[in-house]
Amino acid sequence: MTPRFTDKVMVVTGAAQGIGRRVAERAATEGALVLVVDRAAIRDEVVTTIRGAGGVAEACAADLETWEGCAAAMEEAIRHWGRIDILVNNVGGTIWAKPYEHYEPHQIDAEVRRSLFPTLYCCRAALDHMLPRASGVIVNVSSIATCGLNRVPYAAAKGGVNAITASLAWEVAERGIRVVATAPGGTEAPPRAIPRNPNAAQEQPADWYQTIVDQTIQSALMKRYGTLDEQAGPILFLASDDASYITGVTLPVGGGDLG
Repeated sequence: MTPRFTDKVMVVTGAAQGIGRRVAERAATEGALVLVVDRAAIRDEVVTTIRGAGGVAEACAADLETWEGCAAAMEEAIRHWGRIDILVNNVGGTIWAKPYEHYEPHQIDAEVRRSLFPTLYCCRAALDHMLPRASGVIVNVSSIATCGLNRVPYAAAKGGVNAITASLAWEVAERGIRVVATAPGGTEAPPRAIPRNPNAAQEQPADWYQTIVDQTIQSALMKRYGTLDEQAGPILFLASDDASYITGVTLPVGGGDLG
């Protein structure tokens, strides 16, 4: 197989663990020059793993819930390689899982800040470097949970990611840039080294989160969670030239659950 990303500069956000890590590792095996962006220090372990397998990667510490963090991450890619060919916006994830009436206002803000603003800001920061070259691909990671139980603020944020994908793709399609997204369903992954909410057990009854698990499996035609590779594969397809005539769409990757 010919590597699809030879000498392509790929920025992957939220790449320290989970789907983002698998995307970064697989892209590197196909020749990508990968910037591993995460505020967690374990991003350095990902870089070590990629380099140990013969790939090229650099680490970048950034708080992507801020404009300054997103702009600095893109500048870091420019500093290393002079351009950005592909941006994978992977940062996000449910912090709390509970019926909407139990969310506090600060929790609603935190969910939107976590799962919408990193994509919104990173898309804008990447355009500064893609538009002058009239070339680039942005792959946003949304969620089928735009229609789901016990995470209304997260659903709202990911609905915003879908809207960014559709609207921005229309704006930049004739300027050489594609904008696409996947919407992952439930995904089996190793326990997170840094949990999104370390206080979940104290802050919410266990059955509130179990509702999400049960609904995810029930809604999927395949009646199971996906694997990390089943999520990374579609992301990398959309990022590649194999998808050169695809833009403005969000691809559900949820075992038949369309969200």
